[in-house]
Amino acid sequence: MADEEEDAPVSGGGGAEGMKEASRRVFLSAVRCMMYGFGDDQNPYTESVDILEDLVIEFITEMTHKAMSIGRQGRVQVEDIVFLIRKDPRKFARVKDLLTMNEELKRARKAFDEANYGS
Repeated sequence: MADEEEDAPVSGGGGAEGMKEASRRVFLSAVRCMMYGFGDDQNPYTESVDILEDLVIEFITEMTHKAMSIGRQGRVQVEDIVFLIRKDPRKFARVKDLLTMNEELKRARKAFDEANYGS
């Protein structure tokens, strides 16, 4: 079983290195829950969670840097992300599903608000 570890940011000293270490611990709880949801132990090894979290952060960082380089300078837009993953059918399908679901939720909220408050 894994050691119980707090999900609070870990301070690793001063300066940029300490800030990097503190911001890294954002996904521990989510990664742990996803690992359990995909069949791992309820309390996975801390090392496994740390490795997966590092991979998630590396992926997000790389995608953000790539998206910033292809789109408008200093700004990441949804279209940039879609462009980057267009050749990966699984990721592309998932993003399309999530964007469609987001639009449906927006329409449902708008219809609900109009029904409750009138137009």
